[in-house]
Amino acid sequence: MDEYFIDSDKLEFLPINMALDDGFIGYGGDLSVKRLVFAYRSGIFPWYNEGDPILWWSPDPRFVLFPQNVHVSESMRKILRREIFEIRLDTHFTEVMKHCSTAHGRTWILPEMIAAYTRLHKAGYAHSVEVWQNDALVGGLYGVRVGNVFCGESMFSLVSNSSKTAFIVMARLMAELGIAVVDCQFETNHLASLGGQNITRDEYIHILNENMTDEQPYLWQDLLAGRTTADFV
Repeated sequence: MDEYFIDSDKLEFLPINMALDDGFIGYGGDLSVKRLVFAYRSGIFPWYNEGDPILWWSPDPRFVLFPQNVHVSESMRKILRREIFEIRLDTHFTEVMKHCSTAHGRTWILPEMIAAYTRLHKAGYAHSVEVWQNDALVGGLYGVRVGNVFCGESMFSLVSNSSKTAFIVMARLMAELGIAVVDCQFETNHLASLGGQNITRDEYIHILNENMTDEQPYLWQDLLAGRTTADFV
Protein backbone atom coordinates (compact mmCIF):
# COMPACT_ATOMS: atom_id res chain seq x y z
CA MET A 1 0.00 0.00 0.00
CA ASP A 2 3.05 2.29 0.05
CA GLU A 3 2.16 3.61 -3.39
CA TYR A 4 -1.02 5.01 -1.81
CA PHE A 5 0.88 6.95 0.85
CA ILE A 6 0.62 10.73 0.39
CA ASP A 7 3.66 12.77 1.36
CA SER A 8 2.77 15.95 3.26
CA ASP A 9 5.54 17.76 1.41
CA LYS A 10 4.11 16.96 -2.03
CA LEU A 11 0.86 18.39 -3.36
CA GLU A 12 -0.17 15.39 -5.41
CA PHE A 13 -2.45 12.35 -5.53
CA LEU A 14 -2.34 9.17 -7.55
CA PRO A 15 -4.13 9.23 -10.93
CA ILE A 16 -7.87 8.76 -10.47
CA ASN A 17 -7.83 5.47 -12.38
CA MET A 18 -5.69 3.98 -9.59
CA ALA A 19 -8.50 4.30 -7.04
CA LEU A 20 -9.54 0.96 -5.55
CA ASP A 21 -13.00 -0.49 -6.16
CA ASP A 22 -14.39 1.23 -3.04
CA GLY A 23 -13.01 4.60 -4.15
CA PHE A 24 -9.97 4.68 -1.83
CA ILE A 25 -7.11 6.60 -3.44
CA GLY A 26 -4.62 7.43 -0.71
CA TYR A 27 -3.76 8.03 2.94
CA GLY A 28 -1.69 10.62 4.72
CA GLY A 29 -0.98 14.18 3.68
CA ASP A 30 -2.62 17.04 5.54
CA LEU A 31 -5.77 19.16 5.67
CA SER A 32 -4.26 22.46 4.57
CA VAL A 33 -6.36 24.85 2.49
CA LYS A 34 -4.05 24.31 -0.46
CA ARG A 35 -4.34 20.50 -0.35
CA LEU A 36 -8.12 20.50 0.21
CA VAL A 37 -8.71 22.81 -2.76
CA PHE A 38 -6.37 20.71 -4.89
CA ALA A 39 -8.18 17.53 -3.80
CA TYR A 40 -11.65 18.84 -4.63
CA ARG A 41 -10.43 20.14 -7.97
CA SER A 42 -9.15 16.60 -8.62
CA GLY A 43 -12.42 14.88 -7.67
CA ILE A 44 -11.06 13.67 -4.33
CA PHE A 45 -12.21 14.28 -0.76
CA PRO A 46 -11.10 13.24 2.77
CA TRP A 47 -13.20 10.87 4.89
CA TYR A 48 -11.92 8.96 7.90
CA ASN A 49 -12.70 8.04 11.49
CA GLU A 50 -10.99 8.91 14.74
CA GLY A 51 -7.72 7.03 15.09
CA ASP A 52 -7.29 6.58 11.34
CA PRO A 53 -4.78 8.41 9.17
CA ILE A 54 -6.32 10.92 6.76
CA LEU A 55 -8.02 8.78 4.09
CA TRP A 56 -8.83 10.12 0.61
CA TRP A 57 -11.58 8.92 -1.72
CA SER A 58 -12.90 9.22 -5.27
CA PRO A 59 -15.87 6.82 -5.56
CA ASP A 60 -17.32 5.31 -8.70
CA PRO A 61 -20.21 5.79 -9.31
CA ARG A 62 -20.53 9.34 -8.03
CA PHE A 63 -23.85 10.55 -6.63
CA VAL A 64 -24.66 14.06 -7.85
CA LEU A 65 -27.47 16.55 -8.29
CA PHE A 66 -27.86 18.72 -11.34
CA PRO A 67 -29.30 21.88 -9.71
CA GLN A 68 -32.06 22.33 -12.28
CA ASN A 69 -33.30 18.80 -11.46
CA VAL A 70 -33.93 19.31 -7.73
CA HIS A 71 -37.27 17.75 -6.79
CA VAL A 72 -39.56 19.88 -4.63
CA SER A 73 -42.62 17.99 -3.41
CA GLU A 74 -45.95 19.75 -3.03
CA SER A 75 -45.68 19.45 0.75
CA MET A 76 -42.29 21.17 0.66
CA ARG A 77 -43.67 23.88 -1.62
CA LYS A 78 -46.29 24.62 1.02
CA ILE A 79 -43.64 24.82 3.74
CA LEU A 80 -41.49 27.17 1.67
CA ARG A 81 -44.49 29.38 0.90
CA ARG A 82 -45.42 29.58 4.58
CA GLU A 83 -41.98 31.05 5.38
CA ILE A 84 -41.73 29.21 8.68
CA PHE A 85 -37.93 29.19 8.29
CA GLU A 86 -35.39 31.94 7.69
CA ILE A 87 -32.41 31.23 5.46
CA ARG A 88 -28.95 32.68 6.11
CA LEU A 89 -25.67 31.99 4.34
CA ASP A 90 -22.14 31.81 5.77
CA THR A 91 -23.03 33.40 9.12
CA HIS A 92 -22.39 30.41 11.44
CA PHE A 93 -20.29 28.03 9.35
CA THR A 94 -18.44 26.34 12.22
CA GLU A 95 -21.66 25.88 14.19
CA VAL A 96 -23.23 24.13 11.18
CA MET A 97 -20.28 21.74 11.04
CA LYS A 98 -20.54 21.04 14.76
CA HIS A 99 -24.23 20.22 14.42
CA CYS A 100 -23.45 17.94 11.46
CA SER A 101 -20.80 16.18 13.53
CA THR A 102 -23.38 15.09 16.13
CA ALA A 103 -26.31 14.45 13.79
CA HIS A 104 -25.55 10.85 12.84
CA GLY A 105 -23.96 9.24 15.89
CA ARG A 106 -20.32 8.30 15.33
CA THR A 107 -18.89 10.84 12.95
CA TRP A 108 -16.05 11.47 10.56
CA ILE A 109 -16.41 15.22 11.19
CA LEU A 110 -13.65 15.29 13.79
CA PRO A 111 -12.32 18.43 15.54
CA GLU A 112 -9.39 18.63 13.11
CA MET A 113 -11.84 18.46 10.18
CA ILE A 114 -13.92 21.28 11.68
CA ALA A 115 -10.77 23.38 12.13
CA ALA A 116 -9.58 22.62 8.57
CA TYR A 117 -12.90 23.44 6.90
CA THR A 118 -13.28 26.57 8.99
CA ARG A 119 -9.97 27.70 7.50
CA LEU A 120 -11.34 26.77 4.08
CA HIS A 121 -14.44 28.84 4.84
CA LYS A 122 -12.39 31.86 5.88
CA ALA A 123 -10.48 31.53 2.60
CA GLY A 124 -13.82 31.78 0.76
CA TYR A 125 -14.12 28.20 -0.53
CA ALA A 126 -16.36 26.48 2.03
CA HIS A 127 -19.93 27.66 2.60
CA SER A 128 -22.92 27.04 4.82
CA VAL A 129 -26.64 27.24 4.09
CA GLU A 130 -28.37 27.80 7.42
CA VAL A 131 -32.01 27.34 8.43
CA TRP A 132 -33.20 29.44 11.35
CA GLN A 133 -36.45 29.44 13.31
CA ASN A 134 -37.23 31.89 16.10
CA ASP A 135 -33.61 33.02 15.92
CA ALA A 136 -32.30 29.50 16.55
CA LEU A 137 -30.20 27.46 14.13
CA VAL A 138 -32.36 24.40 13.39
CA GLY A 139 -30.91 22.94 10.20
CA GLY A 140 -28.40 23.41 7.45
CA LEU A 141 -25.64 22.05 5.29
CA TYR A 142 -22.09 22.89 4.28
CA GLY A 143 -19.85 22.21 1.33
CA VAL A 144 -17.00 23.40 -0.85
CA ARG A 145 -17.16 25.34 -4.10
CA VAL A 146 -14.41 24.86 -6.67
CA GLY A 147 -14.96 26.55 -10.00
CA ASN A 148 -18.57 25.93 -11.01
CA VAL A 149 -18.95 22.77 -8.96
CA PHE A 150 -20.32 22.61 -5.41
CA CYS A 151 -19.25 19.65 -3.28
CA GLY A 152 -21.83 19.04 -0.56
CA GLU A 153 -20.37 17.55 2.59
CA SER A 154 -23.03 17.05 5.27
CA MET A 155 -26.36 18.34 6.56
CA PHE A 156 -28.31 18.30 9.80
CA SER A 157 -31.88 18.83 10.94
CA LEU A 158 -33.17 19.66 14.42
CA VAL A 159 -36.67 20.48 13.15
CA SER A 160 -38.66 18.51 10.60
CA ASN A 161 -38.03 19.61 7.00
CA SER A 162 -35.24 22.04 7.89
CA SER A 163 -32.50 20.12 6.07
CA LYS A 164 -34.75 19.66 3.04
CA THR A 165 -35.32 23.42 3.05
CA ALA A 166 -31.57 24.02 3.15
CA PHE A 167 -30.98 21.59 0.29
CA ILE A 168 -33.70 23.04 -1.95
CA VAL A 169 -32.54 26.62 -1.38
CA MET A 170 -28.95 25.54 -2.02
CA ALA A 171 -29.92 23.88 -5.30
CA ARG A 172 -31.89 26.93 -6.44
CA LEU A 173 -28.97 29.22 -5.60
CA MET A 174 -26.50 26.92 -7.37
CA ALA A 175 -28.63 27.10 -10.51
CA GLU A 176 -28.58 30.91 -10.30
CA LEU A 177 -24.81 30.92 -9.85
CA GLY A 178 -24.28 28.72 -12.90
CA ILE A 179 -23.07 25.74 -10.87
CA ALA A 180 -22.98 22.76 -13.23
CA VAL A 181 -23.33 20.01 -10.63
CA VAL A 182 -23.61 19.44 -6.88
CA ASP A 183 -21.43 16.54 -5.77
CA CYS A 184 -23.22 14.49 -3.10
CA GLN A 185 -20.50 11.79 -3.07
CA PHE A 186 -22.52 8.72 -2.02
CA GLU A 187 -26.15 7.78 -2.64
CA THR A 188 -28.72 8.03 0.14
CA ASN A 189 -32.50 7.62 -0.07
CA HIS A 190 -32.93 11.14 1.27
CA LEU A 191 -30.81 12.70 -1.47
CA ALA A 192 -32.34 10.48 -4.14
CA SER A 193 -35.80 11.77 -3.15
CA LEU A 194 -34.54 15.30 -3.77
CA GLY A 195 -33.38 14.54 -7.30
CA GLY A 196 -29.89 13.09 -6.89
CA GLN A 197 -28.57 10.51 -9.34
CA ASN A 198 -25.54 8.34 -9.96
CA ILE A 199 -23.09 9.07 -12.75
CA THR A 200 -19.76 7.41 -13.46
CA ARG A 201 -16.59 8.81 -11.96
CA ASP A 202 -15.31 9.51 -15.47
CA GLU A 203 -18.43 11.57 -16.18
CA TYR A 204 -17.98 13.48 -12.93
CA ILE A 205 -14.30 14.19 -13.62
CA HIS A 206 -15.20 15.41 -17.11
CA ILE A 207 -17.81 17.81 -15.70
CA LEU A 208 -15.34 18.93 -13.03
CA ASN A 209 -12.59 19.64 -15.56
CA GLU A 210 -15.00 21.47 -17.86
CA ASN A 211 -16.12 23.75 -15.02
CA MET A 212 -12.89 24.83 -13.36
CA THR A 213 -12.61 28.61 -13.42
CA ASP A 214 -10.26 31.28 -12.13
CA GLU A 215 -13.08 32.96 -10.23
CA GLN A 216 -11.95 34.28 -6.87
CA PRO A 217 -13.52 32.61 -3.80
CA TYR A 218 -15.83 34.72 -1.65
CA LEU A 219 -18.41 34.50 1.11
CA TRP A 220 -22.08 34.18 0.24
CA GLN A 221 -23.83 36.44 2.78
CA ASP A 222 -25.19 38.82 0.13
CA LEU A 223 -26.61 36.21 -2.26
CA LEU A 224 -30.06 36.15 -0.66
CA ALA A 225 -30.68 39.89 -1.09
CA GLY A 226 -33.54 39.88 1.42
CA ARG A 227 -35.35 36.91 -0.15
CA THR A 228 -37.43 34.44 1.85
CA THR A 229 -38.02 30.72 1.41
CA ALA A 230 -41.11 31.56 -0.66
CA ASP A 231 -38.79 32.87 -3.37
CA PHE A 232 -37.30 29.38 -3.83
CA VAL A 233 -40.47 27.33 -4.36
